[in-house]
Amino acid sequence: MRKFLVTILLTSCCYFVTAQSKETIKVTDMLQIKSINNITITDDGSKAAFTVLSIEADTSEWEHKYVTQVWTVDTDGSQPRQLTFAKEGGSQPAWSHDGKQLAFVRAADGKPQVFLLGFNGGEAIQLTKFKYGAGNPEWSKDGKHILFTSQIPLKDLLTDSVLNVKKEIPGWPFEKPGFKENANLKRDTAKANPDGTIEAIRAYLFNNEKDNKAKVIDGLTFQEEAVTSSAINFNHIFITEATPGAAVKTVTHGFYSFNEAHFIDDNSIVTDGDVNDDEHPDRRLESEIFRVNIDGTGMKKILGKNGMSYNNPAVSSSGKWLAYTYRKPDIVSVDSLAIMPLNGNEEDRIEVPFDRNKQNLSWSKDENFLYFTSPANGGVVLSRFNRKTKKVEKLTDFNSGVSGYALNDNKLLFSKTEVENPSELYLADAAAKSQQLISSFNTKWLKNKQLSFPEKHTFTNDKGMTVEYWVMKPANYEAGKKYPLLLEIHGGPSAMWGPGESTMWHEFQFFCARGYGVVYSNPRGSGGYGLEFLKGNVGDWGNGPTSDVLGALDRTVAEGWADTSKLLITGGSYAGYLVSWIIGHDNRFKAACSQRGVYDFSTFFGEGNAWRLVPIYFGGYPWEKKVKELLDKESPITYVQHITTPYIIFHGENDLRTGVVQSEMLYKSLKVLGRQVEYVRHPGATHEITRSGNNRQRMDQMLRTYEFFERFIH
Repeated sequence: MRKFLVTILLTSCCYFVTAQSKETIKVTDMLQIKSINNITITDDGSKAAFTVLSIEADTSEWEHKYVTQVWTVDTDGSQPRQLTFAKEGGSQPAWSHDGKQLAFVRAADGKPQVFLLGFNGGEAIQLTKFKYGAGNPEWSKDGKHILFTSQIPLKDLLTDSVLNVKKEIPGWPFEKPGFKENANLKRDTAKANPDGTIEAIRAYLFNNEKDNKAKVIDGLTFQEEAVTSSAINFNHIFITEATPGAAVKTVTHGFYSFNEAHFIDDNSIVTDGDVNDDEHPDRRLESEIFRVNIDGTGMKKILGKNGMSYNNPAVSSSGKWLAYTYRKPDIVSVDSLAIMPLNGNEEDRIEVPFDRNKQNLSWSKDENFLYFTSPANGGVVLSRFNRKTKKVEKLTDFNSGVSGYALNDNKLLFSKTEVENPSELYLADAAAKSQQLISSFNTKWLKNKQLSFPEKHTFTNDKGMTVEYWVMKPANYEAGKKYPLLLEIHGGPSAMWGPGESTMWHEFQFFCARGYGVVYSNPRGSGGYGLEFLKGNVGDWGNGPTSDVLGALDRTVAEGWADTSKLLITGGSYAGYLVSWIIGHDNRFKAACSQRGVYDFSTFFGEGNAWRLVPIYFGGYPWEKKVKELLDKESPITYVQHITTPYIIFHGENDLRTGVVQSEMLYKSLKVLGRQVEYVRHPGATHEITRSGNNRQRMDQMLRTYEFFERFIH
């Protein structure tokens, strides 16, 4: 008996030592995360290619850069191997139909170009040297041609002797005040002279624009992510023989833009875009689906009408069936998914009954199933629609996120995010059964890491909606102890968080590793719960969502382990808005953090490129009396005098999605009021700072938030 007890004691001690030897997540672990995307599989299903995004050391000890390379894997379950190694990286892989060549995209002379890599050995060969660049390659079924897309600036399209042989001008109004019928686009031969005739003065002024001495803005859409621009660009489709040095031929023409392009057969393609001569493209939210021959002739509109956007065309292997999504683009809505005979009419469509947004459409080879992914209930699920039974089958669970997939016959490869791993590659059958992990991009460095796992809960809000929330206890949680609790809020406002969310994987684990509990939820207005839930915050960005996120917080506090004197709150974008709204109405938090938020709707309408959220969510514009009253009521700046919580505010210096004036106004107001407030600007950073921004700045923002919180809870 004594020997038995000693054995148990020794075993327990060994277990304790092993458990304690695992280290928690560090801020620098962010640099170790690798992400899998762009999965493509050969026609015979024997091998696949995909990209891996990693972070590598750059110019100094503290700087790190993003690198994307192409990898391949045999679908017998072998370990993947890297295909591209050049410093320029590689992306967008596409197999030839015989599986003997891989097309991919790499930068060359400052522009993306298509390269070919043969599987009989040898180095990658540059296929295109197109002056506008080339991306999104796709092979013809006979392997003779490759489609690609390229973006053409208006100024080049006007003068390009190949793309615009007749030197035509747009049919839609250019909206240059004082000019009729786009006359200003017709350049005359006047010599630039600031002291000359009006034609010479115009030539002088045009040269100033060309030399970037002035930006003359006449369009409605002039705010990009980091800069303002007067440029108008058009995305067009091109084709070339799959032989280096072959001529590039134009498939689509005109002053219009086209998006996706896929072969129907060797002689025609399907694409989505907008062909319109009546409205400036900045004012058009509609999109249509077309069929066009590869020589650019015979363009035929398959789907399209005013007030509707048709996108994501996917043609079945025989060319018989077309799948697509459609929606009203100027209201809060969920994409509808439908299939129809390619040579039929919209009246022949079959609706796919699934009240979630649908994306990444792909047909099975036998054409019986249409696969797609959807944000849903905290995960990104892979589903398929059975064309015969007209039912949707959910293939993966709500506790993971499928970021990409490819299938062939009974083989399915997909990348998956889970709490235990931010991104790995899996092999399964066509129903996503018998899943087999076939990569180890993150498993190795995570092997000795201690993670915190979320616990899912639900409650019913005041609108009768079921709100889901997740609670993560500190990594080294001990029963009976009290811990700080951080309320994390998502942006959007139509984003969705959950165990399948990849972008927040590291931040949640970092704060749990630092001894904080974390609670996050999907309040009304979140995506992933259907149309009615999505519309739950229309006209109400403040009070309704606040009651939901605080409802999740209150229920977590009721569990008994949170220190109510150490409650904290943080969020970015729309969540930056909601943080400021909450602390303007509630003083329970010890400290707060807002990142790249919106704080005054009237200002946001003018300075943010996401300004269409104003009419979509609030029904109009700031100069309309009733709308103005609602915007003021819903703007956190209106309640700034009530904010007493210590507050740190972040904004990227080049963030034009929400605009920096928003945060300047909030900070300056609080400073005048004598509040405890700190304002941090990240030079060069855009709205995407925490997802794809400079890695040093990403860590800075996380650490600076943590350091600020620590000032007030100790």
